[in-house]
Amino acid sequence: MDKRKTWRQQEQQLVERWNAAARRHREVQAEISRQTSAGGGASQELMLRAESSRAEMEAVRRKVARLKVEFYSGKRY
Repeated sequence: MDKRKTWRQQEQQLVERWNAAARRHREVQAEISRQTSAGGGASQELMLRAESSRAEMEAVRRKVARLKVEFYSGKRY
């Protein structure tokens, strides 16, 4: 039972990380859109933030994939 509780906590933390990363990514993309529609290009700092948010989302995707493999192989639950 302790394992299941730990797994649920890990999954909840992963969902929270995903939501936070997705929110940051949407905010950065909206800012890029505002800057480009204003006639200028996006700043270098903003492009770095966009790349960082994409990298975080990709890291979370990889973690989800690992958890799915564990689940389907019978190592979880």
